[in-house]
Amino acid sequence: MALRRHHASSPRVHFLCEPGVSLCTEGRTRSVQCSDQTVDTGLVFSQSKNSVLSRSSRAVAIERIEKGTEDESEFERSAGEQTEENQSLPADDRETHARSGSRTVLDPNNTKQATGRAAPIDAGMSSYYKALNTLYDVYRPLLTTKFMEELPQAVVCILTGKEDCGLEADLTKGIYKQIDEPLRSIFASVHGLTCQKPQTGSRTVQATSIFNDSPWLDESTLEQIAAIQDLLLATLVHLPQSYSEYLVSAWNVFRDATLPPVVKYFSDLMEGVADGPAPLLSCHRRGSLAGFNSTACADVLHSGETDSPAVRSLCQALSHLEPAELELVWNNGCGAVSNILAPLLDGSDCAGDSPRVARSVRSAPSARSAPSVRSARSAPSAPSVRSARSAPSARSALSLSELMCTYANWTGADRPDPTSVAFCVDNDRKRFVKTVCRDPRLVDHLVADPANTWLWKFCTNASADHTVSQHCEYDTWKVQPVDSSVVAQCWEQDRERLEKRLCRDMELFLTVLSDPQNSWLSFNCSGLEPPTELNMNAHVDELCLYTEWHSPALISPDALSVCIQHDEQSFMAEVCANSTFLASLLLNEQNGWVGDYCTFSLSAPPTAPPPASFSISEWCNYDQWPDQVVDPSVVGLCWQHDQASFHKNVCCNMPLFEKLTQDPQNAWLSAVCGDKEALDRLPEVCRYSEWSQPTIVDMTDLALCAELDPQNFTRMVCATEMVLQNLMANLDNTWLVQYCANHSGLVGGGGGEGGGANVFWSSEQCQYLSWTVAPPDSSLLALCWDYDQANFVAVICPDPALLAVVTQEPFGTWVGTLCATYTNFTGTQGNGNHGGNTDYGGNVDGGNPSGNGTEPRPCPARDLVQRLNWTCSTDLSVACRPGASRLVGLRLLVRCAAEALRPQVGGLLSKKMVTVLDQVTSQVVVLLLALEESQLTSLHVTENIRLSVLESIMLYMEHETNFSNKRILLQCFGKVLSSLMQTRRDVSSDGYFFIKEYFRIPLDSLREVLNAMDATTIRQIMQYYSRNLETLQLSDDYLQTMVSVLFSKNLVRDGNLFPDLAPLLAMLPPTDILALPYLQGYANVIDTINANILQLSLEQRRAFGKWFGRSISSHSITAAAPSFIRDTGNLIAYLPFISFQYLSPAQLLDGLDVLLRNTLSTTKERFVAQTLVGTYRNLTAAVFKRLGNLTCLAKTEDLLHYRDTETFTAIQDSVRICVQQGQKLPSDMISSLFLNVTELQTPSSLSSERISELGDFLPWLGADFLGQLTPSQLQPALPILATVPFTPTQAREIVAKVVPDGSLELPGKLLELGSLVSGVKVETLWTLTSDTLLSALPAIALYSPGLSDLQANAITTKLWGSPRVTGWLDELEPLLPRTPLLSVQLRAPLLITNSTSVWRRTWNTQQAKSIFKEAKRIKSDFSTEEFLALGTVAQGVNCETLHWIFLSQSPSSLKRILTFLREQPVPLHTSLKTCILEELHQFDFFSQLLGELGSQIALELSVSTIKKFPINMMDTLRQMIVQDPVPFLQLPSIKQELLVDKIVQRLSMYTGGYTEAEFRSLGVMATFVADEVFVQVDRSFFVQSLDFLRGFCYSSNKRSLVALILQEPVTFGPVEHWTPQMLDQMDRFIFFLSNEAIQRIPARLMTLQRIERLFLSQQQWEMGETGALCVQGREQREMQRVFAKRQFVLQYFLGFLRVGPLSRTSAVLVPSCESLHATQPAAWSVSSLAAMPTTAFASCLELIGQDPFITPYELTVLLDKVKKIYGSVSAFAPSVIAQLGRLATMMSEEELQVLQLSDLNAISSLGSINSWTNRQLSALFLSVLNSTKQTPSQLDSSTLVALGHIVCGINSADMRNLNAVEFSKAVLWLGQLRLACSEEQLLTLVGLLSHSLAFRSASSWGSEVFIEIGVLTAGLPDMAMSSLVKSQIEGITPLAISLIPAEKFAVVFHHAQIRMFSYEQAIAVTAAQRSAMTLVQRTALSMVLTPWENKPVDFRGRSSGLALHPGPLSLFMELLLMLLLFFHSPL
Repeated sequence: MALRRHHASSPRVHFLCEPGVSLCTEGRTRSVQCSDQTVDTGLVFSQSKNSVLSRSSRAVAIERIEKGTEDESEFERSAGEQTEENQSLPADDRETHARSGSRTVLDPNNTKQATGRAAPIDAGMSSYYKALNTLYDVYRPLLTTKFMEELPQAVVCILTGKEDCGLEADLTKGIYKQIDEPLRSIFASVHGLTCQKPQTGSRTVQATSIFNDSPWLDESTLEQIAAIQDLLLATLVHLPQSYSEYLVSAWNVFRDATLPPVVKYFSDLMEGVADGPAPLLSCHRRGSLAGFNSTACADVLHSGETDSPAVRSLCQALSHLEPAELELVWNNGCGAVSNILAPLLDGSDCAGDSPRVARSVRSAPSARSAPSVRSARSAPSAPSVRSARSAPSARSALSLSELMCTYANWTGADRPDPTSVAFCVDNDRKRFVKTVCRDPRLVDHLVADPANTWLWKFCTNASADHTVSQHCEYDTWKVQPVDSSVVAQCWEQDRERLEKRLCRDMELFLTVLSDPQNSWLSFNCSGLEPPTELNMNAHVDELCLYTEWHSPALISPDALSVCIQHDEQSFMAEVCANSTFLASLLLNEQNGWVGDYCTFSLSAPPTAPPPASFSISEWCNYDQWPDQVVDPSVVGLCWQHDQASFHKNVCCNMPLFEKLTQDPQNAWLSAVCGDKEALDRLPEVCRYSEWSQPTIVDMTDLALCAELDPQNFTRMVCATEMVLQNLMANLDNTWLVQYCANHSGLVGGGGGEGGGANVFWSSEQCQYLSWTVAPPDSSLLALCWDYDQANFVAVICPDPALLAVVTQEPFGTWVGTLCATYTNFTGTQGNGNHGGNTDYGGNVDGGNPSGNGTEPRPCPARDLVQRLNWTCSTDLSVACRPGASRLVGLRLLVRCAAEALRPQVGGLLSKKMVTVLDQVTSQVVVLLLALEESQLTSLHVTENIRLSVLESIMLYMEHETNFSNKRILLQCFGKVLSSLMQTRRDVSSDGYFFIKEYFRIPLDSLREVLNAMDATTIRQIMQYYSRNLETLQLSDDYLQTMVSVLFSKNLVRDGNLFPDLAPLLAMLPPTDILALPYLQGYANVIDTINANILQLSLEQRRAFGKWFGRSISSHSITAAAPSFIRDTGNLIAYLPFISFQYLSPAQLLDGLDVLLRNTLSTTKERFVAQTLVGTYRNLTAAVFKRLGNLTCLAKTEDLLHYRDTETFTAIQDSVRICVQQGQKLPSDMISSLFLNVTELQTPSSLSSERISELGDFLPWLGADFLGQLTPSQLQPALPILATVPFTPTQAREIVAKVVPDGSLELPGKLLELGSLVSGVKVETLWTLTSDTLLSALPAIALYSPGLSDLQANAITTKLWGSPRVTGWLDELEPLLPRTPLLSVQLRAPLLITNSTSVWRRTWNTQQAKSIFKEAKRIKSDFSTEEFLALGTVAQGVNCETLHWIFLSQSPSSLKRILTFLREQPVPLHTSLKTCILEELHQFDFFSQLLGELGSQIALELSVSTIKKFPINMMDTLRQMIVQDPVPFLQLPSIKQELLVDKIVQRLSMYTGGYTEAEFRSLGVMATFVADEVFVQVDRSFFVQSLDFLRGFCYSSNKRSLVALILQEPVTFGPVEHWTPQMLDQMDRFIFFLSNEAIQRIPARLMTLQRIERLFLSQQQWEMGETGALCVQGREQREMQRVFAKRQFVLQYFLGFLRVGPLSRTSAVLVPSCESLHATQPAAWSVSSLAAMPTTAFASCLELIGQDPFITPYELTVLLDKVKKIYGSVSAFAPSVIAQLGRLATMMSEEELQVLQLSDLNAISSLGSINSWTNRQLSALFLSVLNSTKQTPSQLDSSTLVALGHIVCGINSADMRNLNAVEFSKAVLWLGQLRLACSEEQLLTLVGLLSHSLAFRSASSWGSEVFIEIGVLTAGLPDMAMSSLVKSQIEGITPLAISLIPAEKFAVVFHHAQIRMFSYEQAIAVTAAQRSAMTLVQRTALSMVLTPWENKPVDFRGRSSGLALHPGPLSLFMELLLMLLLFFHSPL
């Protein structure tokens, strides 16, 4: 800056005058050389053009002030002398004297004066204070309220012409004479400000002034005005308190006295002007003052009410005057005012040139070189307006056209304004055409401005022939490319010749079309002969002599290209098929493309010979190009001769276009096929000439210009420092620095050697302290902020001087804002004081923004507002920020002043004048906007309007509470508001206030508002959303609506929005993804999806893949380059398999990394593995390591190809990892790669290392093999074996070898066993200490299979027997659900009182109920918070307590409780869910709570209730089930189907086809719809989504429908035509086919490996979450039918069921043990199983014994084989007995009695079987007693658990001798078995449970006991069962219901009790039980099962038929029955 503020500690305000300062005085510009010395502010002020003091008088005044004299009289005398001296001069001399005085003082040529001025003058603000104090003391008697009140009377007296008017009048006269000339001078200057000053040079520094935007002020004037501003503010702020008080008082008096009459006067004046033309200020209006006196003054004097004593004084003075005197007062007063305002109101021309002329002159070079307008005035060629004004004739001699249209000056560097060009066209047309249009260089120069692009068309129309002759010289175009506008004109005027030249001249064609702006050209060359040089048919014979190609590497690529194009078949036969010749040819790197061509051509040889002659139809067969390798010459030829079709078939075909552009020789296609629309818009968007002025450029426009117009962008932006700095003022444009550095090297970073010119070193570049001397430019400032933020803030922000330097330029103002943000943040953090009131500056009382405890930073604007006591709504904090300019403070002060004065002037204007002023204001604004649009002004009217509108709207948004009003703005004017906003770095700032409003829109209005938004607003909303995602709290409904509208509506209108919507992709449902418009052609869309796809769910990814698959055909995939997968990206991995299968091996191998980092379906994984491994025979180990688990999906025979190679080890490692991860593999892969080795025949020969290698495969070898290994072999391999999932029997064999007796007591020894812990004997666990068990439990829980039930019981009973158990809950956590209830009940009081962790443990339901009972005993009532504090125990709450908790809750509290219950870690019991629903039904707002229930609770609703749901509630239920499907899958099948049927009906899915959207919307329920709905499923969706569909449950009917759909022609067609790829897609769906259809499958496809993979796939689904629940709900008959189908597939295709030549019965196919693991033993014929080798059979004995589908006959055969292997039954070892499983059921009673059952694991194996007869059970129990040498009373809980079903083999007498406590601890497991005990046995067992040391009397049992004992409930006595209450019935398990004898059921259960059944209990009632019921009982049962039937029920036993009454006999029998029951029950 020329005048820069100098900060010092003293209160003085002074400035530094730097060399080269230009000061403007009286319209003249002078260049002044100033020394670097301090210039006193007062002197600078006195030297301004407004001063009227002479040099000598000023010197005297300054001298007096410096001396600080206190002699008031002397001061007054000096002032008088100054006044007299000035007044003694004539007016002209005074003006000249004042000017010469100023010139003398400031003229650098005046050495004496300069020297004198250079003398040190120590006159600061203190001197002025002393002067003011002296003046105040002199006039103190006058400066009183009385003086101000009497001042109007004195003025009136003066205006009447009287002489003796008093001391006040004399003082007033003196003041008027003193200020007359200064005021006239000021107004003259103001008038001069409206005239444009010439530009004297490039502005290097901008003065901070309110006139900064004026185009008519030169630099010196701006600098001086800026100095005056600073002085004024500083003086006002630093005045002492006493002065400021009087200043405020004087201001108030002045305001009250002058403001009302002035406003009133101007109101009347403007109203008169509105009525008719009148002078602006006319003194000839008679009666004006008389009217005022008779109206306003009369009212004041009459009422005596006025706020201003001065007004009353004025009215009193006027009331004593005669009319003539009033007229005199008016004339004199008006004349005085007119005299002062005359310079301002002068209607004559300005002192300088007119704005339009000055603007033209300024643009001319001559004007720029002129030092000033005054000097230019003397030049005859540039006559001034001032001289023209004095000589009218001279003015008329020079017309406006001659002034504006100086064409000779238009060829300079600065072209004229577009408005001047337009003016000359309209007013000087003839000369314009002759001079401009005939000068091509001048036209080119003018058209360079985008605003002048119309000029070409004008000149063409004006002189077409001349244009063609001058510009359409096509030969010159090839040398010097022409502008696109010239091409357009020649095309219009000379099209025929130009088209012909373009078709014939390839060089011209390429030159013209290389410019993207010429891509619009479209012409047809079909009627012309093709260029002779391109027709190579005649040269084929001489070029393609393959036998003479002795040196293939020297053959040119051109010759190869010709032969390929015109002799393709011979080329393939002679070259491609000759590998040796081809290898030699490829030695030349330029011929590398030939290898790719041959690779693809051999796989798809040509079917037709090449054309004999050139033909566009034959050459340009675009439909075949995707499948061919097209030579670049052919591409160019077709573009040249067939552009229209080329553009349609190539440019608009994105896959083909991308394929062609992969060849560098086709790179030119990017230009000619570019976005024509975007290129056409470039001239409109890239207005580089406008960017040189401070303006706002949209970021997207900037990026578009940089991308599509890099050459001009680099030249016009990067190479122009001013433009770059203006753009860098926006921090979001800092990328320009790097861009320009890369493109033009503007930014150097000192990268050192190596050419690191683009590296930015902040330590070297960011020398902050040096910036006070050399301020940084915008680029350096932005780079230092980006790369050195910490030091940037630490150095600049705390230093006011440095901050002022940085923020003095417009591009640095953002630093002040950032520093304020950092300062406030650190202050708040450091101080921590948020109290106090916020002042105008944004500071907090009692706090400190800087945080250092000092006083708040001074803020002049804020302090002045406080002193003036203004109430201002304007935020003054902006002016208080560090580095804020005075300009900001003054602007805010003006706003505050206007706001403070508004109440006083608001009622002074008439309504008419208000209307007129509004209209005038509107017209002025429109006029200013028009002038600014025409570039005639630069007042920034648009910017000011923008800021004002935004501020008004922000205030409106803050205070408006009615959204209906806000909605109009947001919905209808979003685009307008977006265009008004500036692009800032901080999107969350107040500048984006209205964006926040979009996130506050009510949900019911959101869809409509968002639907009406434009693209710009959407982008800003998404930008704000992405940056504030963590702080925005948006509901799911809001987000779903937002996603739905933006993607389904807005994206259709503008596909370019897709990248902006990327943050919402994760919330886009698959159905909406499939409904997306065609956007595959947008490259940024595919890139966006690829970048975000890994964050999406699998279903979303597959939906995107299906959507993408619609855009590519199978031909385009097969014809694509090997890099197709890499080029496409992640999206290719999710293509439907129907498209995915067309990928070639080369493409798969090249894109393997892309595929592997995505989630492929099993079908695709198998396809990739089998394609790669089956095609290539030379894959390396690295490739197999990359394949990883996919190796296991390859065919075994392909893998065996690598045997005896280094790669084979990598294959084995991959397969081993698959096994470790639990993946099921075909038998031949396991056996061939690992187990088919001779060394396994002798287990004892294996080394420990070899055992470690085979560790993962040892389970296939069986327990017998493991039993043959020695401890020395196993011990070193223990770390590996501890991770292998052995069966318990196998684990026991290993543990017995590696763990010596007693060694488990050693620390950590139990942990070393890992998964082998399942093999530790129960007897061993009993001997371990509690510490040993506790230390190992957490780790044991992580292994699979983990502890058996037998082991869990042993551990829990041991540990819970200790009183210290309350402190062990953390370690016992894994076993808590398997802890007996009796153990927990005994410790419940201690758990509640001594343990705080009890509330967060995973208790089962019965345990939680027991603990809650104890808590309820201690505290009877629970508040909401206390209930929530119960944690996991809360699931045990009873219904009564829950009723009181729910009773007084609000909806929000209930939602909180429901969420708490819904998130319990274990499933809620049916009774609790029923209770919740019953309690909630009492509330009117139940519908509001449905969404909070969760599917677990909601599905407990009866179907009769659900069917009444309205659509919204039904849809809520649907969403809950989809999100949590497990509770639905656990429902009985009949309820599942009924529920889905009601949902489908309510949601209107019954009509029409079953679409993909409907299918996906139902989630897991999709396959439970009615058959007639399912059969309408969309076939396209069915085929493309088989991987997805295979995961669902299918009933028997649905399986049949799926089988039929698979055979339809639109899907896969007849079974006979199925291919291996089709079978891979169907997978386990093959089991759905009928036996007849299965037999029609080609036998060659159904190999043993494929059959095994089908079995493995089915097993994998059944072990999954969905499959396991589906299988669990099946009946035994259904499971048998499913197995029979699998058995048929295996036995039919392996030849067991065939007859004739294909039969294999003659040579029975014997399975290996690995095959049985891969399939199922029962699927093989018993003969094949019996024929297995002894070793293989023994290895699979345990697997065979556990198969539930082996028939009794087959079991007998297989048991005989077991006896042959192991000898007699009595010789069976415990390990053999444990493996027998169901085979043991075929033993006779005698054989069972001789079994050695001393081992609990062997007992447990037999006890788990449920198919024993009663006699077998008795024999087994007897064998147990004999083997263990124990009596029934000695059996502990572990033994009872091991007995399992064998418990029913104990007779009743022995049962009574069982230990009641031990049995009660075992009942947790026994109660879950379907025991075959008799009624007497069950009654006896219940008697044990009723023992006083167990659960006590049955009448005291709660639901928790009934849940625990399970099926044993069936043994309750009749009397006890008939007395059960609701809470007890709720605990009975459905299995227990089904085991109650039918006769007993009908007797003990009253119809009211049956009505209490849950749906699960009711459906468990057997047919026998139902048949024994009475009609009333069956009706009650029906009401539970089918409440929707609404049957009438009379529970009193009445019916419409006969009335039955009990007779005497029935009463007697009932009494007898009761007595029998009483005596029969145990005491």
